[in-house]
Amino acid sequence: MLRNTLLWASTNPFLAKKLPTYRFVQRATKRFMPGADLDAALVEAKALAANGVTTTTTLLGENLVSLDEADRVVDHYVGGLKEIEARGLDVEISVKPTQIGIDFGVDEARKRLGQIAASTTSLVWVDMESSEYVDRTLDIFRTVKEEQGNVGLCIQSYLHRTEADLQALMPLQPDIRVVKGAYNEPPEVAFPKKSDVDRNFVKLSQTLLRARLGGSAGRPVFGTHDPNMIGEANRIALELGLEKDRHEFAMLFGIQRDEQVRLARTGHKVRVLVSYGAAWFPWYMRRLAERPANLLFVAKQLVR
Repeated sequence: MLRNTLLWASTNPFLAKKLPTYRFVQRATKRFMPGADLDAALVEAKALAANGVTTTTTLLGENLVSLDEADRVVDHYVGGLKEIEARGLDVEISVKPTQIGIDFGVDEARKRLGQIAASTTSLVWVDMESSEYVDRTLDIFRTVKEEQGNVGLCIQSYLHRTEADLQALMPLQPDIRVVKGAYNEPPEVAFPKKSDVDRNFVKLSQTLLRARLGGSAGRPVFGTHDPNMIGEANRIALELGLEKDRHEFAMLFGIQRDEQVRLARTGHKVRVLVSYGAAWFPWYMRRLAERPANLLFVAKQLVR
């Protein structure tokens, strides 16, 4: 019930306008995002690098109202990639299809993703949003992957369809980031039980790690803070005889920082997602829904 309430709040325009005006909410967000602009994200990326942790950044914002906005997003990412290179940082970016015009057609989003990917030799991640966008997202990813190569894809273990989608993508040797998923989906689309979501997460992880053992160039990335999922991924890799650096863990900025550093210091690859931008409210609500225990942190801000 708590998770569903938070997911409902993530789509409520009144709350999106009102809640960010409260100072306790502003303070609470500092745990998950260090600032409103790319510079703040890159300052944190440099600090994380000192502990052997690399970074992915993403500009927050979804469902734009015009293609002009989508063009500005492209310009922002292209400029940001140049700045990342100038600072000599190991930072990748992650792009939402709704930021680059997918609501205006697959061709529009495909063209803009291609422009971003063509501006860099770094990997450009494509986020997966709600289930209504899955087919279109797979379309733009597949095309740009085949044409340019340097794009990776996020997939969600709570969707029934994801196992079949992954199998269909495997001939591309894709870089894949597995996450659990954080949108409010009906039970015929997504597993309602956490145990089923976890079971599918492990199954998808096993598929990716076995492909890695077989020589796939695709990078398996496991986006989770769940110690059970981290343990399962490491167990499977160990049983297959894969070295620790053959897969990667992706975690959110501000969550389990000690665990991020511990994993990095014990030889695992860790990449932390640092988000920034003014349009943070829907993203923030979904992060709380993914891990309702984070509400305790927000409650502490209220007490203060």
